[in-house]
Amino acid sequence: MNRNTITGFLFGILSSSTFGLIPLFTLPLIAEGLQFPSILMYRFIFACLVLASLLLVKGVSLRLTRKEIRGLILLAVLYDISSLFLFWGFHLISSGVAVAIHFIYPVFTTLLMMIFFKEKKSFWRIFAILTAILGVALLSINGGDTQLSIWGIIIVLISGFGYGAYLVALNQLNLKMNPLKLTFYVFLFGGLILFAGITSFSEIQVIPSWRSFGFLSLLAIVPTILSNLALIKAVKAIGSTITSVLGAMEPVTALAIEMLFFGEVFTLQIGFGIALILTGVMLIILKR
Repeated sequence: MNRNTITGFLFGILSSSTFGLIPLFTLPLIAEGLQFPSILMYRFIFACLVLASLLLVKGVSLRLTRKEIRGLILLAVLYDISSLFLFWGFHLISSGVAVAIHFIYPVFTTLLMMIFFKEKKSFWRIFAILTAILGVALLSINGGDTQLSIWGIIIVLISGFGYGAYLVALNQLNLKMNPLKLTFYVFLFGGLILFAGITSFSEIQVIPSWRSFGFLSLLAIVPTILSNLALIKAVKAIGSTITSVLGAMEPVTALAIEMLFFGEVFTLQIGFGIALILTGVMLIILKR
C-alpha cells in the first residue's frame, strides 16, 4: 500500500467521521431553543463565509454561466431537502439512529438510476435494497413510542432520498467546476432559498448566546467544510467506491457521540437494525 493510498484512507475516514459529528454540535443548539431551520440557515451562512475566503485566497473565479446557475439551483433545492429533514429528524428520534437511516441514501441513488436511467437490475442489488429496508423497519419498532418513531423514520428517509437525488443530479448534470466553488454555490443558493422559505412563515431566530455561536461555527467548519474537503481528497486518492465504503463511519460516529454525550442506550435491536442498513448499503456500493 503506497503513501497516496494510505493518505486517501485517512481522508476518507476523516470525512465520514466528521460528518458523523453533526449531532454533537446540533443537539446543544436545539436544547438552547434554536429551531432546525434557523440552525441550518446559520450553518449555510458561516460555511459560505469560510468557503468564499478560501476561493478568494486560491484566486478561483466566481463567474457562472446560465446553465451552471440552473443546475446549481436544482442541487441547492435537493440539498436543502436533505438537510432540513435530517435536522427535523433530530427532534423526533435519536440522532445516532437518524444518521444511520440517512446513510441509506445509496439505496435511493440506485433505485433512481434503475427507474429513470435504465441502470441494470441484478439479484444482489435487489437483495441489498431489501436488506436495508429491513434494517429501517427494525429501527422503526420502538416499544411504546411507535407512532413518534415511525414519523421520525419517515422524515429521515425523506432526508436520505433528498441526498440520493442530489448525488444523481450531480452526476447527470456533470458540472465542470472547482469542487470548492460548486460547494460554495450550493450553500449560497440553498441558504437564499431557505431564507425565503423561513421568512415567509416565521423569522430567523437570534443566536441566543456565545456558546451557541461557537457550536454554530463548529457545525459549519467541522462536519460541513472539513468533511467536504476531506471527501474531495479521498476521492482523488482512492476513488469514489472505497470512499463510499468508508462512509460507514458516519452512523458509527453519530451513535457513539449519542451514547457518550447524550445518554443514548444502545440495544441489540438498534445494533441489528444499523448492521442490516450498513450491509445493504455496502453491497450496493461494492456491486456498483
